Amino acid sequence: MTASDAQLMVSVSGMRGVFGAGLTPEVVARYTAAFLRQILTQEATSPRRFIVGRDGRLGSSVVRDVVTATARAAGCDIIDVGVAMTPTIGVMVQHHGAIGGVVVTASHNPQQWCGVKPITRQGGAPGPGDAAALCESFERGLVFGDWACVEQLGDLSADETASHVHVARALAALESVCPLDDIKAKRYRVAVDSVNASGANAARLLLDALGCDVYAINDKATGVFPHPPEPVPAHLGQLVDAVKDQSCDVGFAQDPDGDRLVVIDASGQCIGEERTLVIAVWAALSAMQSARGVNIAVNLSTSRMVEDIATRFGAVVSRASVGEANVVQRMGELGAPIGGEGNGGVIWPQVARTRDSVSAMALTLALMTRERAPMRDLAEELSSYAMDKRKFDAPEDVPGALGRVADVFADAAIDTTDGVRVDLSDQDGWLHVRASNTEPIVRVIAEAPTSEATNALIGRAEKALLAR
Repeated sequence: MTASDAQLMVSVSGMRGVFGAGLTPEVVARYTAAFLRQILTQEATSPRRFIVGRDGRLGSSVVRDVVTATARAAGCDIIDVGVAMTPTIGVMVQHHGAIGGVVVTASHNPQQWCGVKPITRQGGAPGPGDAAALCESFERGLVFGDWACVEQLGDLSADETASHVHVARALAALESVCPLDDIKAKRYRVAVDSVNASGANAARLLLDALGCDVYAINDKATGVFPHPPEPVPAHLGQLVDAVKDQSCDVGFAQDPDGDRLVVIDASGQCIGEERTLVIAVWAALSAMQSARGVNIAVNLSTSRMVEDIATRFGAVVSRASVGEANVVQRMGELGAPIGGEGNGGVIWPQVARTRDSVSAMALTLALMTRERAPMRDLAEELSSYAMDKRKFDAPEDVPGALGRVADVFADAAIDTTDGVRVDLSDQDGWLHVRASNTEPIVRVIAEAPTSEATNALIGRAEKALLAR
C-alpha cells in the first residue's frame, strides 16, 4: 500500500477507496492519467483502443464516466463493454487488440467502496515493476500530459458481446480437459449467487452452454449487494439454502467483479475457498498426458493442499507474493498452465490472464464429470488441514510489527518477500502475516494439521502484532 489515507488504497491490486471520501473524481482522473502515461509511453501504435467495464456496484457508472472522459481526452478510442467481470475485460483487451483497459471495481470490498483496476495489453494486471511505477507516478502526480485537441478526441462505442466472447474462450479451452458433451450429459443442477453484480451474465451463459439446470439468485446487476460481498461461508446462507431446497449438485458463489469463486457441495457444505484452486489444478493436471515437471504458481498464502495435489501428478509448485500480478508474472516465467490464489482465484491462461470464476466453474464441472464423483467426495479426497484467516487493524508501525512476528518465530524458516511467512515442519504448519493490498488491515493466515495448532500460531502472531 502506498497511499496513507485508510479510505484510499493504491497497490499492486490497483486503486480502491471509499466513494466520495478517499475516492473522488479528481483522484480517479489522476490515477487514470498516470496509467495512460505509463501505457502510452510504451505503446506508440494506432488506433489507441481502450476497453472500459465495471462491476455494477453503486457509483461505478460515475467512476466509469471519469475514466472514459480522461482516456478520450488522451486520444484513446473507448470500447465500453458495460457491466462485466474483471477477467472479461482482460479477454476483451486481447480480443480487440487494445492498448489496455480499466475495470471500475472494488472487488469484494463493502458497498461504499469503488475503485479502478488497470489492465495491460496482455490482458492482465500490470506486473509488479510496472505496478510499483504506477503507484509512484500517482503519488507524485506524474500524469499523461499530451492531451488531444478537439479534432483528436477519442471515440466512444459499445460492445455488448463481452460475456459471450469470454465464455466461448472458456468452452474452447475446456474441451481439452473434458469433452463438453460428457458434461452436458450429466445435466447438473447448479445454484449460483452473483451478488447482484458483474458475474451473473457470464455464469448463466457458461452453465447454459454446458447443459446445466441453473437456479440463479442475486443475478440482477443492480449494484445493491444482498449480503456482504466477500464470498466466505458466513455470507452464503442464502446460497446454501438454495442448493438444498433445489436439490442442486453444486453451488457457486462469485464476488462482485467475478474473479473469485467459492463452491458449495450438494449437502450445502461450503468446501472452502482454498479448495477452489486445488480442484481446478486437479482438473487441469489430470487432463494432461503427463504432468511430471509441470510448474504451478500460487501465492504465499495458499494452502499446502496445492502441493499435495501437484505431487500426485509429479508437478512442482512455486510461490509468489500475494496479488494476482505477482502470480501471473511467476506463471509467465515458469510457463505454468494454471495457478492462482487461495482466495478462490483460479488463473487459467488459456482463458484469461487474471483470476476468473468462469474458468473455475468450468474446471470444477469438468473434474466432477471426469472423476464421476460428487463434489463432496472430491473434497474429501483432498488433504485435510485446519486453516484460519483473520484480520487485524493495521498498526501504526507495520514494518515494526512484522519484525516482531519474525523475531517470535526466529527458529523457523522465514520468508520476508511479502510480509512474514513462517514455515515450520509439515507437522507444525505455516503462518503468513502481511499488510493487505486492498484494505487498511493486516492479514494473518495460518494452516496446521489441527485447529488447536492453527490457533496457537495465530495467537503467537497476534501477541507480537499488538505488542508495544
